[in-house]
Amino acid sequence: MTEILVPTLGESVSTATVARWMKKAGEAVAADEPLVELETDKVTVEVNAPSAGVLEAIAADEGAEVEPGALLGTIAAGDGAAKVSPKATAKPDAAPAASAGPKVEEPRAVTGPVAVPGGGHAPLPAAAKMMTENKVSAEQIGAGSAKDGRISKGDVQSFLARPATEAPKPAAKAPRALEGGEERVKMTRLRKVIATRLKEAQNTAAMLTTFNEVDMSAVMALRAEYKDAFEKKLGTKLGFMSFFVKACVAALKEFPAVNAEIDGDDVVYKNFVHMGIAVGGPNGLVVPVVKNAQDLSFAGIEKAVSGFGRKARDGQLKLDELSGGSFTLTNGGIYGSLLSTPILNPPQSGILGMHAIKERAMVVGGKIEVRPMMYLALSYDHRIVDGKEAVSFLVRVKEGIEDPRRLLLDL
Repeated sequence: MTEILVPTLGESVSTATVARWMKKAGEAVAADEPLVELETDKVTVEVNAPSAGVLEAIAADEGAEVEPGALLGTIAAGDGAAKVSPKATAKPDAAPAASAGPKVEEPRAVTGPVAVPGGGHAPLPAAAKMMTENKVSAEQIGAGSAKDGRISKGDVQSFLARPATEAPKPAAKAPRALEGGEERVKMTRLRKVIATRLKEAQNTAAMLTTFNEVDMSAVMALRAEYKDAFEKKLGTKLGFMSFFVKACVAALKEFPAVNAEIDGDDVVYKNFVHMGIAVGGPNGLVVPVVKNAQDLSFAGIEKAVSGFGRKARDGQLKLDELSGGSFTLTNGGIYGSLLSTPILNPPQSGILGMHAIKERAMVVGGKIEVRPMMYLALSYDHRIVDGKEAVSFLVRVKEGIEDPRRLLLDL
């Protein structure tokens, strides 16, 4: 028998939710075949079969909250359902064989959510353990956020972190009745976390946005002149993102507070730039991180960004590729956005929003000329970044884009 265990989930990720089993108990599986999907607060993780055989038993049902190293199920040797353990396949209501003695009912294993008084369901195992340790009842916490309203470990942690003087949350109101043409879909774990963190950023940081506009003429001319030679020699296309990454790296060196974060009463400054690149994936927004962007060439940046884009579309991003960012770039322009105010990605203190390139009439040297212009928006945490620093940072980015020679000369 081979155990299927929850893998290490990555930095700052302590739990996951079993989203979907791709096999049923009794089905044959091949080695390395995807068996189950786990949803974390950052990405969906596929767990593959550690060996070939038959899925003998499922230990964690869909909706269950699990921790790294927890048992998900077991695989038995063989290639048919005959090898499956009775526990995994036996029907609990099957009549026992007749016998001369009195009938004794065997207790059946519970595989789904357990009902508790009040119409709810039993907390998930990790949550139940924490509730016992802290002497907290399900009635105190109320409805949970896991599947079927079960209480998760995160619900317990949120309850324990609540100030003692804070009034308990009112019981969740019953979902409204649907009208014709409507359907109700359970929010994914990733979407719930995105919603929570974005609201947390608004509630925690003193967030402010400053704007500027940049003339894209020089970058577009340089790209048009060298894009074919660049791709032929370096094996990747030359886009705009590498110019903006380079411009931001130069500006962050000059204004390190924009690349810093608040940790309690301290400000943590960083001697590196781990550049987050916001990407729209099939399950929502994700932010893969280009590590040590200050050390990469234009080609290195373009290869990293295009690789993340492919992985995001295919749902293949790994947890370590989504953690550790110190600053973020987001490009709403690819969807047609002309102007926006991006929200910080905690605990980062800055995020730069790029937008659509539009030809506009500009006054250049006393004459009106048509130029390809882009609005830039820098949202920053005013607790550690002053307005002067934020505006000056954005001006440095503008100068680097409007005269790319500055980026090549490190000016």
